[in-house]
Amino acid sequence: MSINNKIRKPFNSIKVYINMHDMTIKSERTLCFLIREDNILLSKKLLRHGAGKYNGYGGGLKQVESPEQAAVRELIEESTVDASIFDLDKRAIIEFYFPHEQKYNQRVHIYFLDEWSGTPTKTKEMGSPKWFSMNNIPYSKMWASDKEWLPYLIEGKKIKATFVWTKDREVASRDIDIVNSF
Repeated sequence: MSINNKIRKPFNSIKVYINMHDMTIKSERTLCFLIREDNILLSKKLLRHGAGKYNGYGGGLKQVESPEQAAVRELIEESTVDASIFDLDKRAIIEFYFPHEQKYNQRVHIYFLDEWSGTPTKTKEMGSPKWFSMNNIPYSKMWASDKEWLPYLIEGKKIKATFVWTKDREVASRDIDIVNSF
């Protein structure tokens, strides 16, 4: 039986005016979560968009990179660990739209990784790494949307999703599709 479920949550009470030009992706990015048994490694972002929030490791694609190559490069830069692109487990493609700050509109390729070499450490971009039980993820210290999509990935599902943000960085709308592949 094919899994192709659609999870639609209605707009919350926050109204957001969106023009079609507000829905242009400005960057392709990656996000990689290191997984060990029933634990996930998170670090607080120290710089730029999302500073102070717990997250995985990632960043923007360079012109000649695939998402997988960028994920490994960013992992080295942000955590000092190395990995093979063949060990990345792609779990999601999520588009995030910020109508009031369109420069942040992005498509993010999200991976889980359970094989790497080296010890994750603090870098100039990411704080000291901390392991969390999958049952005790600090969602209140992460992006508001993380609590809506990350549980699907932890359950082993693959998703394509879209989130639209308000000026106050609250989720205005979301659309989550469970998919078999990308």
